[in-house]
Amino acid sequence: MHLAIDKLQKSFGKRAILNLENLELATGETVGIFGRNGSGKSTLMKILFGTMKATASSLYLDTRPFNPATNIARKFIAYLPQHSFLPSGLKVRDIIPLMIPDGETQNRVFYSPGVASFDNQRIGSLSMGQLKYLEFLLVAYLDHPFLMLDEPFSMIDPLYHPIIKDIIGSLGASKGIFVTDHYYENVWAVTNRNYILVDGLLFPIETKEELTKHGYLPSRR
Repeated sequence: MHLAIDKLQKSFGKRAILNLENLELATGETVGIFGRNGSGKSTLMKILFGTMKATASSLYLDTRPFNPATNIARKFIAYLPQHSFLPSGLKVRDIIPLMIPDGETQNRVFYSPGVASFDNQRIGSLSMGQLKYLEFLLVAYLDHPFLMLDEPFSMIDPLYHPIIKDIIGSLGASKGIFVTDHYYENVWAVTNRNYILVDGLLFPIETKEELTKHGYLPSRR
């Protein structure tokens, strides 16, 4: 499948956040989006997921016009937000089958490293790192062809970072993934293409040195 952004604009009052053209994502590739805080990375993902409305947009899914706000769109795009989205009163072992009906896929979450140590706890009692890790697993293993991953490595024990990279790498063979995180080395390790957002515009980047050129990373001088 193929998701194409011919045009996507977003403004808050007189402040233009996004002014994008010709951004594409196909199943079978993972694309990194870099940018400083407030550059519009999360805004882009929220618009594609349908929880935020663009000021103007022209989107296509396999050449057909695509409206993220429709219910059917939610069958194609899954989104891992920065904020928690799970109900605090349910136990981990109960929330997994609620989100993932398929038994074999449930087991992939249950038997992921570390989950057994907290699967009998309620969501509200998990540490931030455990919660973020669980939410990543639940979203990653949904059957949607496209994933929007907003900071999947942040606030998670670095011991889990290699696991998350392995999962993104394995899913990237069949899904189209946008991923952003300030753990830029981890993002770079799992992507096929990369862009940086600066002043609402997307610039393709091919080397990590370009992150410094565009002001995302500090100069070493």
